Amino acid sequence: MSATKFLAGFIVGGAIGAIAGVLLAPKSGEETRAMLADGAKEAMKRADETVKEIQSKADDVVSDMQRKGDEIKEKLQNLINQQKEAKQEA
Repeated sequence: MSATKFLAGFIVGGAIGAIAGVLLAPKSGEETRAMLADGAKEAMKRADETVKEIQSKADDVVSDMQRKGDEIKEKLQNLINQQKEAKQEA
C-alpha cells in the first residue's frame, strides 16, 4: 500500500470518527428533552401541513367529480330528450 493511500485513509477515517463522536456525544437530560420537544413540534407542524394539503386536494377532486357528473347528467338528459323527440316524430 502506498503512503499516499494510507495517509488519505487515515485522514478520512479520522474525519468520520470525529463526526461520529460529535453526533453521538451524550447530552444532558434537559438538552435531550428540549431536542425531543422540538422534534415533536416540528413533526406535528409537518403533519398538520400534510393534512391541510390532502384536504385541499380532496376538495379539488370532489369538485371536479361533481362537475363531470353534472356534465354527464346533462348529456344523458339531452340524449333522452332527443330519443323522445325522434319517437314522437316517427
